Amino acid sequence: MCFRLFTLALAISLGALPSAVWAEEAKGKPGGPAADLAANARSAILMDADSGTVIYEKNSNAALPPASITKIMTMLLVMEAIDEGRLKLSDKVQTSEYAASMGGSQIFLETGEEMTVEEMIKGVAMASGNDASVALAEKLAGSEQQFVAMMNEKAEQLGMKDTRFVNCNGLPAEGHVSSAHDIALMSRELLKYEDITKYTGLYQDYLRKDTAKPFWLVNTNKLVRFYHGADGLKTGFTSEAKFCLSATARRDNLRLIAVVMGEPNTKTRNAEVSHLFDYAFAQYTNVPLYKKGDAIGTLTVEKGKVNKVPLVAKHSYSILVKKGDAGKGIRHELVLNESVKAPIENGEPIGKLVVYRGDQVVKEFPVESPVAVDRAGWWTLLKRVTGQLFLVG
Repeated sequence: MCFRLFTLALAISLGALPSAVWAEEAKGKPGGPAADLAANARSAILMDADSGTVIYEKNSNAALPPASITKIMTMLLVMEAIDEGRLKLSDKVQTSEYAASMGGSQIFLETGEEMTVEEMIKGVAMASGNDASVALAEKLAGSEQQFVAMMNEKAEQLGMKDTRFVNCNGLPAEGHVSSAHDIALMSRELLKYEDITKYTGLYQDYLRKDTAKPFWLVNTNKLVRFYHGADGLKTGFTSEAKFCLSATARRDNLRLIAVVMGEPNTKTRNAEVSHLFDYAFAQYTNVPLYKKGDAIGTLTVEKGKVNKVPLVAKHSYSILVKKGDAGKGIRHELVLNESVKAPIENGEPIGKLVVYRGDQVVKEFPVESPVAVDRAGWWTLLKRVTGQLFLVG
């Protein structure tokens, strides 16, 4: 694919900052600095949420039963639908007989009972409600089966190569598997919807508070109460999967994702995730490139109804660096596709943000169109060409 450099104040040198972290620097190799951080887990991974840099990993691509960590994908599809206007937090969700029949963790929905989407999200995020998960799936897709198809399609889009979903809640099912690496990928995607931590970070709340049957919600992820900066994401347990957790914590400008699978008990699970966080917060920091909402350039669209589209950072862009590791300066450039012709879709890939340390590429962030641009009509194109002729004259 052809690219052109778009240099509108983008090749910004960041001076003598610590050198960028290499993904393979500390992946838990024998004798490495982080070798024993998740000694009891069957698999684990520690990732910088902003850049996606892997700080530590152990058997991270092993396909294992994920239990209720599955619900991260359920929440992701719900938050995506809310962001796109296909669903509202205030929308009512009616519980089907099938949803009410779910066993395991639940918020004890009754057939025909209605709750808002927001209440259902709380039931999933905090109490790991299998019934609430199915009710949301049916609301969004019409059936759990169709929703699972959406889950697998999204997993493929995110590059989750070790994952296959069979249901939306993680109840034991043959062939229902994921990996620590894939779970980190979907956790990172979910965290792009910043409102999700309003629910995953709550320690306690109520459903049906002003009714005869109030239900006290207590977050199954105790780290949100006991670990400084923790505000999500999702626990999981079945007898086959053992104790699992995808956790996130933020301090200053550094947000981390830690995933452990197959831990022997909750105490060990929480302790090892805490150790992973402690290690990263002590060793690493982030160099910010752009904050959410910052202007990053302008896209020229050939034959579009509009021919210039301002590009704005949809989320923060940063690079993970080792504390005290003084290296060469970091710079970044916006590289846009050579020719972008209308029509283009909202979210269509249009280039990338390339980060260098010296002449070496450290990281590439995809850049998508922030809006859809329809093809201009012949009259608009004629006026545009005529105007250019007069300018030349």
